[in-house]
Amino acid sequence: MNTRSIVIAVAVLGAGLLLYRVLSPSAPIATGAALAHVQVPDLSPGAQEGERLFNRSCGSCHGTNAAGQDGIAPPLVHKIYEPNHHADASFHLAAKNGVRAHHWQFGNMPPVEGITDPELDSIVFYIRELQSANGVY
Repeated sequence: MNTRSIVIAVAVLGAGLLLYRVLSPSAPIATGAALAHVQVPDLSPGAQEGERLFNRSCGSCHGTNAAGQDGIAPPLVHKIYEPNHHADASFHLAAKNGVRAHHWQFGNMPPVEGITDPELDSIVFYIRELQSANGVY
């Protein structure tokens, strides 16, 4: 068997597996499901502003209430992101510059276009308030 035949065989097998996963009711694809259960407290006014900015700039990947999304992005209400492991500056650097995958298998995070440092301060404030309410730190 030559290299071209092997490549074609692998591609056909992969396509068949994907088709099976999509069409089989016993094998649902859970992409997008929340990865953490997040209790939302009564948010302070500062956290409410952070929530609004998070929903605009981060929620499409990191999910509702920073609970993550299966197959897309990790939850930020998680012990990995507690202040002793990921300081506030880590969130700023990740959003401004993107970040290479290192704790999770979601792939690299691209930079968030057009986000400002004051907006990031509000977003981090919101995330920290959620973390505190959920026993993360």
